[in-house]
Parts: sequence; C-alpha cells; structure tokens
Amino acid sequence: MVNHACNLRCTYCYTGAKINRPMPHAIGAAAIDRACRSLAIGGVLDLGFFGGEPLLESARILDWIRYARQRADASATPVRFTLTTNGTMSSPEAWNVMLDPDLELAISCDGPPAIHDQYRRDTHHRPTSTEVEATIRKLLSLGRAFRVVAVVRPDNLDHISTNLEYFYSLGIRHVDLSLDLWTAWTVGDGRRLDSAIAAAANLWRRWLPDFSLNWFDVKAAALAHLPSTEETTRCGFGVGEIAVAPSGRLYPCERVIGEDTPSHPLYLPGHATDSGDFLNFTTDAFARCSPCSQCALAPACDTTCRCSNFIRTGDVNRPDGLLCIVNKAAAQATAAVFATSTERKEACYV
Repeated sequence: MVNHACNLRCTYCYTGAKINRPMPHAIGAAAIDRACRSLAIGGVLDLGFFGGEPLLESARILDWIRYARQRADASATPVRFTLTTNGTMSSPEAWNVMLDPDLELAISCDGPPAIHDQYRRDTHHRPTSTEVEATIRKLLSLGRAFRVVAVVRPDNLDHISTNLEYFYSLGIRHVDLSLDLWTAWTVGDGRRLDSAIAAAANLWRRWLPDFSLNWFDVKAAALAHLPSTEETTRCGFGVGEIAVAPSGRLYPCERVIGEDTPSHPLYLPGHATDSGDFLNFTTDAFARCSPCSQCALAPACDTTCRCSNFIRTGDVNRPDGLLCIVNKAAAQATAAVFATSTERKEACYV
C-alpha cells in the first residue's frame, strides 16, 4: 500500500480513513529487497501497488519499478507489476506508470455514468465517470491492454447486464466483477445474484472468444481440468504473498490492511525493514468445512481465498453462503455454456 490517501470518496470503500500517509521510498525499497531474498530459483517477483489511490504516488512508483528491475536484473529474475487505479489521475507520471509494458493494469469503473456516479465521486462529491471514460478511451486508442474492475453490490445487481454491455460497447474486452464483501446481503439478494450471474453468463457466451469475464474464465479452466496457478497467485495469504503498509507493518493480504492499526487481528510480526526474507511466516493449510468437503463443485470453487472468508465470517477457512452462491451459480452457468457449445459443434457434423 503506497498511501492511504485517495482523491475519491467511494461510498463502499473498505480501506479506512483517507489519511495522507505515503510510504517512504526507503520502506518500499526494503520491502523489494526482502521479496527478492524470498524468491526460489526460477521464481518471479510480483510487485503490486495498492491504495488509497496508488497513482497519487506515481513518482515513487516509477522509482520502485526502476529499483525492482535493477534488483531483478542482477539475479536474472523475471519481474511483473500490478496496479488498480480509479482512472482519474492524468499527470505525465501517472501515464508513465499506466503505460509501463511490464505492468498489469486495472481500471475501476462500475458501469455507465448513471450507475458509476452513484458510488464513485470525488472529495467534493462531484461525479467522476467522464474522467474515467476518457482514461479508458485513451488506453484503448493506444492499444494498451488493461482490465476493468466493477464492484457488484445488492443495489446494482439488476444492472450487471447493462454494465457489461456498456463496457463491451466501449471496446473493453477484459472485465472483473468484484463482489462487495463488506456490505450486508440478504437471502433475497442471494436469489437475485444467482439470476444476475446467469444473465452475465449469457453475454459472456455471446461474446466468446473475444471477451474475458473473471467469474466464468476461472470456472471454465477448472471444469476443463486445465493447469492453473489461481490458488497460489490469488491467495498466498502470508505464504508467497505479503502486503506492506506505508508504516512498514506487514499483513497477509492488501485487502485487510485498512487503517493499519497495531491491534489489527491479522497484523503479522516484524517490519519491512527487518533483515532476512519473507519466508518465516506460516499459515495452516486450507481446511474445507464439512459441507465443502462433500460438495461436487469443490474442485472448481475459489472459497479457498482466505481473505474473502475472513471478511465474510471472521474465519479464514470458512466461507459463507454468499461465496457459495457465487461459486455454484458461476460453475453451473459455465457448465451450461460448455454444454451448449458442445451441442452446436455436434450439430455441425450431423
């Protein structure tokens, strides 16, 4: 996390007070040093920049990118960078970061202006959709690969298809639907979510193979028994993944840093500037609860994401009904698309 500060005041933000507390360059460099010392032979350094709004610290990020490349080059280690931005930063430094060829870029956008501006407004409560769409259009015109991250909440469930059609009309071909885990979901919301997932799957099927939608892409790979590193890359949670707050305190995932208080229940011992590596942290292997162990969809389920489980239930090994609804509905919708595709293929040979 490069700073707690942000130039927006999104209504559903979970990262805590927007304190202007930038990460000192030395702490970022020390974290990169420790990460490099933690890599096994043949490993890859994945360095993510998180906020707040990370591009408020564009100059520092450019310095850390250069530093990480130097460290990686010295040991012939591949290095990759990731960053999610709210899409409103337009300084030359911000664009230098967004256009870095080794950076996997994501833009937060919740849909067309009427939907996006309900949630994502600036510190003066002004709408931001015009700025975000301008950033998206410029990225598309430059041929820059990126994905859009759209938050899914109970109050926008009925607009998921509208949102996806808007993204597709702009030319966006990679979308991640991100469930708001921090809000309350009712049983009725769960039923509506199930229907919304089915509707989204219909659009995904229509736009294949040129459209990527995270809920179904992951399930398609699992149902097809394709090799995947999804569990390790998505949920290192203290083993293979360490998040560093601007203070230098350590956490198992960036989504749980919040306001970075010493009393945080998931605060890890130590500090980014300590000597050694990040290999001294251990967590129990994910243990499926009894219902999960008996579920036929378990091999294609991503409730092994400890962070999501902790947010919903307070237990890193126990998902709640909401996560089960998403996994079941997405798996069923993906399987239905597979079945339809197979039937069409067979019909071609009749």
